Amino acid sequence: MKTQIVIVDDHELMAKALSSLVQKFDQYEVIYEVASGLELIRRFDLGMVPQIVLLDVHMPEMDGYEVAKWLRDNYPTVRVLALSMNDKEEAIVKMLRNGASGYLLKGCKPREFKAALDSITSKGFYYSEYITSHLIKNLNPTKGADPVKGFGLNERELTFIRMACSDLTYNEIADKMCVSPRTVDGYRESVFQKMDVKSRVGMVIKAMKNNLLSPE
Repeated sequence: MKTQIVIVDDHELMAKALSSLVQKFDQYEVIYEVASGLELIRRFDLGMVPQIVLLDVHMPEMDGYEVAKWLRDNYPTVRVLALSMNDKEEAIVKMLRNGASGYLLKGCKPREFKAALDSITSKGFYYSEYITSHLIKNLNPTKGADPVKGFGLNERELTFIRMACSDLTYNEIADKMCVSPRTVDGYRESVFQKMDVKSRVGMVIKAMKNNLLSPE
């Protein structure tokens, strides 16, 4: 049986192009396309639930972040592959926190798109170079020792981590923490070293794994 896919994109040409591309892959089929998150919810209410949702990040009324969160809360077994022109870490982090199983740039090549679908189908996730398989597989909070003490984090570093696990820019974090951008750079370098990560996205994954985030 083919893996069923739904496309959510308010740009009709993009939706049609994606649908045509998917139909070329033997093991996948597009069962419908919708132009908004609200229309997707209506279709789900009718029982039209796929295995994978190809989700545009920037849409009117209900953006991709909101749709991903709704799917996470109501249909956690449905995998979400976010599609965007935005390669900023803040956008990736926000989609990740809202339950996306993958994040792909719209300018990618067809073979990477196919690889993303295959990875989500077989492994449950796809993040290319942004996130390693090891970190994704260990998203469940670690039990036992206090992770704050384990990493050797101080209160300011913990505050920085929690703010960085949002869509705030580093300059906005500096404003909220009432410090200079250079001080925030220092927090980032220290946290990366203590948590043994090399990117903001990697830090977010490790923070989620170790239950360092404040309740939403």
